[in-house]
Amino acid sequence: MKLKLLSLFVFMVAGCFCARAAAPHLDMARLKTKATQSLIFCRQRGYNIRYCILIDMSLPSGIKRFAVWDFKKNDTLITGLVSHGCGRNPWSGVWSKDKPEFSNLDGSHCTALGKYEINGRAYSAWGIHVKYYLKGLESTNSNALARQVVFHSWDQVAEAEVYPNGTPEGWGCPAISNNTMKVVDALLRKQRKHVLMWVY
Repeated sequence: MKLKLLSLFVFMVAGCFCARAAAPHLDMARLKTKATQSLIFCRQRGYNIRYCILIDMSLPSGIKRFAVWDFKKNDTLITGLVSHGCGRNPWSGVWSKDKPEFSNLDGSHCTALGKYEINGRAYSAWGIHVKYYLKGLESTNSNALARQVVFHSWDQVAEAEVYPNGTPEGWGCPAISNNTMKVVDALLRKQRKHVLMWVY
């Protein structure tokens, strides 16, 4: 009986360990590949070659999938949670936390994939009251300015990972936590050239 109980306990512990080990995470190998491609793009187009922002939308929204990449150090400088668009679902829910829909159409309330130029800084009604305009650089996100898709912070975005829960969904803007935006905003304000954001 004791042997059976011990075996059951070992099985349960092993099961918990496997479940934790299987949790999704930001794939550094994939991130480095995207960073390498981004650096080539930035050099060709005259964008900032010190930093870029990479957002891996293949990850659930409760996982840190937002990263400021430091080209000089070839590593992440900042990571955090980031929202995606709610699409046809009610605003601020977590309906599509694992499988968001993407669209460039006005009124879709979806996030659009692709490369963006982080443009002018302005006042925002959200978060720490700072936003950056986003200029879509590809056919998949060319309507960003017309749709008023901007980069901002949002009180509802947590600082730490909330997986298996999700991050509240907006109308397509990549929104990050207030504290993360404070750091990112300070960095962006020091840059002389436009920084690239790649949502993929």
